[in-house]
Amino acid sequence: MTWKEGTILGVHILPFSTFSDDRGWLAELFRSDMLPDADFPEMGYLSSTLPGKQRGPHEHASQTDRFTFFHGHYRLFLWDARRDSPSFGIRNVLDVGLANAVVVSIPPGVVHAYVNAGDQDAFVLNFPNKLYAGRDRKEQVDEIRHEDTADSPYIID
Repeated sequence: MTWKEGTILGVHILPFSTFSDDRGWLAELFRSDMLPDADFPEMGYLSSTLPGKQRGPHEHASQTDRFTFFHGHYRLFLWDARRDSPSFGIRNVLDVGLANAVVVSIPPGVVHAYVNAGDQDAFVLNFPNKLYAGRDRKEQVDEIRHEDTADSPYIID
């Protein structure tokens, strides 16, 4: 598949806004009055990615991810694989992290991956609207992985 660069419908990119004073800063990661009920987080986690390592590409059938890129230097890749979407076939690549801190909401069917493009470990937060492996980790994981598919159209470049 040949991807066109552009904006993907349903992906929301917000600045990572901070409130500063003489003690440091505070950032609101999510608020109930900022999100639709269906997207409200069910869990949150922090992950570290080593320099040069990637996570993804993968997608979710029903989960919305809400990543907070606030540290390090990541290159974020998004592909709209939703055949019924007006932005089907669009790819969006963003440099995010400390120099461009953002909160990115990624709906189901949008394939995503990120690479630590820096030279140090980098952190990212995620607040998905579904529990990983369901309540008590007793359900199937909602993840369609494309990393190991030899002919995957989701190329990290």
